[in-house]
Amino acid sequence: MARIDVNHIRHSYLPNPRKDSDFALKEVHHTFEDGGAYALLGPSGCGKTTLLNIISGLLHPSHGQLLFNGRDITNLSTQERNIAQVFQFPVIYDTMTVYDNLAFPLRNRRVPEADVDRKVRETLDMIDLASLAKKKARGLTADQKQKISLGRGLVRSDVNAILFDEPLTVIDPHMKWVLRSQLKQLHRRFGYTMVYVTHDQTEALTFADRVVVMYDGEIVQIGTPAELFERPRHTFVGYFIGSPGMNVLPVALEGKTAKLGAQRIELPGVPKADKGAVELGVRPEYVRLGREGMAVQVSKVEDVGRHKVVRANLEGKEIAAVIGEDDEVPAEPKVRFDPAGINIYADSWLVEMARVEMGA
Repeated sequence: MARIDVNHIRHSYLPNPRKDSDFALKEVHHTFEDGGAYALLGPSGCGKTTLLNIISGLLHPSHGQLLFNGRDITNLSTQERNIAQVFQFPVIYDTMTVYDNLAFPLRNRRVPEADVDRKVRETLDMIDLASLAKKKARGLTADQKQKISLGRGLVRSDVNAILFDEPLTVIDPHMKWVLRSQLKQLHRRFGYTMVYVTHDQTEALTFADRVVVMYDGEIVQIGTPAELFERPRHTFVGYFIGSPGMNVLPVALEGKTAKLGAQRIELPGVPKADKGAVELGVRPEYVRLGREGMAVQVSKVEDVGRHKVVRANLEGKEIAAVIGEDDEVPAEPKVRFDPAGINIYADSWLVEMARVEMGA
């Protein structure tokens, strides 16, 4: 396995890029630790697949340097980097059997046949294709073929890293959950360095130890699922992660108070924001709906099973609140924000709050 250092990587698909907007990757500087399980999470066009392809060697960066275990491999081919990559759509040999598809990368490296058989059978069990081992890949379904692609990436134990580019797109929902769990077990067992590209927050949060959130060609936050939920460093992270996403409201600051229209919201500290557009972020899970607080007009109540999502209007701004499945919406509803869930942003970036001692 390898530690991967991405040193000030920038990339443009244009021949003569001149401004930031010309770059698919504006600048990425990050270390993927040896044996870590990472997800690159973000919307289409944010640069996550570009970054993955630079790591694999399918793309050469416009600027910057790539290191594996301290060695500069920026100019090495994909083969010389010794990585495995699983793509969004199946890349397999239709004329080979399922068994031979998995055996091929091992035989190509002259692995002893006894070891080939052991690894292939182990991987077939893992991806639940043992019963189809002797079947030609040509006649399989799209999700079965993608499971072969996953198996080809997992069968080798000598790779520096395994890279996944939205590998579960063609897999049915139940099998997605099964394969994510199996990938997680594999990581715990063998300690592969894994980088997994996805636009699906559920895939990212259930697979990765650390999630790298990308937006507009940049990394906006790296953290555990809990960190991304509790303390989004950028309003995009708050909006993109969570269902529903974080409420983001424009406010004016007065010391330890945020003003939203005629409402005054007590903050857990004094924000250190001296410039920029100021916004208050609070997740729906921290919005308390009841008979005390700020008056709201409820527009919709969505019953999503284990809880309800209440959509409401507060001082002309749309907000969401999460309540229990058995809770009722009051006739004249009001909301309060739990101070533990309040964050303040300036120009979309989280600002620190100086805590004020009681009685100060």
